Amino acid sequence: MNSFFGFIRKEFYHILRDRRTVLILFGMPILQMLIFGFAIRNEVNNAPIAILDLSHDRVTQELTNKLLSSGYFISADRINSEKEIEAAFQNGTIKMAIVFEPQLGERLFKNGQAKIQLLVDATEPNIGVTLSSYASAIISDYQSQISTGQVWRIIPETQMRFNPEMKSVFLFVPGLIGLLLMLISALMTSIAITREKELGTMEVLLVSPLKPVMIIIGKVVPYLMLSFVNITTILILARYVFDVPFRGNYGLFFFEAFLFVIVALSLGILISIISATQQTAMMISLAGLMLPVIILSGFIFPITSMPLPLQVISNIIPAKWFLIIVRGIMLKGVGLEVLWPETLVLSCMAAILITLSIKKFKIRLG
Repeated sequence: MNSFFGFIRKEFYHILRDRRTVLILFGMPILQMLIFGFAIRNEVNNAPIAILDLSHDRVTQELTNKLLSSGYFISADRINSEKEIEAAFQNGTIKMAIVFEPQLGERLFKNGQAKIQLLVDATEPNIGVTLSSYASAIISDYQSQISTGQVWRIIPETQMRFNPEMKSVFLFVPGLIGLLLMLISALMTSIAITREKELGTMEVLLVSPLKPVMIIIGKVVPYLMLSFVNITTILILARYVFDVPFRGNYGLFFFEAFLFVIVALSLGILISIISATQQTAMMISLAGLMLPVIILSGFIFPITSMPLPLQVISNIIPAKWFLIIVRGIMLKGVGLEVLWPETLVLSCMAAILITLSIKKFKIRLG
């Protein structure tokens, strides 16, 4: 029995002596708890909206102040026409537009009722329904405040843009495209160089006339070609199995997907270079990529509702930018003239990761 307890103590000693094991056992749960605790929110805060006031009277001013002081909405854009609303939706700068009809206050007090139009971006159905409910509740509360002796009715008319049937697949399928491409591309390439180390064939590459950049390109090209097969398959399933519309340009979509795959492959190669074993590379890829992609990309949870530090961190998640691009092309039909900032971000990420991978590989060769 003493030998048994001695064996257990020895195992505890070996586990606690390994810094990487201690980090995984204690650091990862704490990190995941903090990220999940702060990032997962059912409520929506600080949603960017635009208000088109065609009345400019006391009622519309009071309603505007009540909406913007609720904490649920922030004024993101000043608009003067319905054409500007469409442009704001296309650019993704607003989640909802509120249109006050002309002479709203006069209609309300003279006829007993008035209408307010709520135009909601429903590419993320859950957020769209939540924002519509928030606005309707605030309008109803204002209505009850002004209705003293006579009952005045303010009727909100809601129109869901880009997803009128409120299908949840419109949210999840574009997000899954980014999630699958990131995990598959990064995970497969992350074991590319570590496999050479474990099999002992790295020495053959070291004495070959191939330059570091050639070795990296040689490792990436097969996975790049296979990724395009995955992209085509996913797109066919999205369009013909899940009935997700494709309103944009196919050429632009494949270009953006190619750029995102380059980022994912470069990230996988970098993980492969800094990892000693395939097991370590796979663990870093799964733990270090899956959680941020699901939580911090806007795939499921709205980024605007997260604390500011997490919003800042989300900017270094490639999937966040690709998700904006995919939803813009597939659901809104926008082009490069709208998506160029996200495209530029992905291009810079690809250049940085490729340069860093080549530099790190040279250091390891040295």
